[in-house]
Amino acid sequence: MKMNIHGKNKFEVKPGLREYIEEKVESFVKLFNNTDGLSVNVVCKEYGDKKVVEITIPTKHLILRAEASTEDMFNSVDTCINKLEKQLLKHRKKINSMIRARDGIAGYFSEQFENIEAEEDEREVVRNKEVFLEVMSIEEAKLQLDLLAHDFYMFINSEDHKVTLIYLRGDGNYGVMKVR
Repeated sequence: MKMNIHGKNKFEVKPGLREYIEEKVESFVKLFNNTDGLSVNVVCKEYGDKKVVEITIPTKHLILRAEASTEDMFNSVDTCINKLEKQLLKHRKKINSMIRARDGIAGYFSEQFENIEAEEDEREVVRNKEVFLEVMSIEEAKLQLDLLAHDFYMFINSEDHKVTLIYLRGDGNYGVMKVR
């Protein structure tokens, strides 16, 4: 397993925090059968008095990601790991089924993880909606997003004519996603 831990926005990851993160992540990845080739990216950053930890684990079949913001970096690490564990517990049957269908392999998670009881996901897709995508600039899309009071807005970017999604981030700024 390869672990990449770094600070952002001038935040420096000190050795004590680095060791704590490594210990927590190593404990978490034991839930997988095979950690060879697994890459874990951890970003630590500060926004005012909030300490934010973002953990991303891209795998062959899915990308696991969690972010936590508290007033203490160590608490943010714990909260982030807990979020990742809950995601896996909630979706493990679906993930294993998807992987078996793709690769025909028996199990993606370790036996230790398979024996943990999880809450069933009872959420369903309750609405399908078709939208007409308008050509506009990112500035126009930001305005539209604010006027609609939504968290995201999809449009065709007038600069490159690609389907683009603008969304409201947790820190109050905007993010933009484009289709490759």
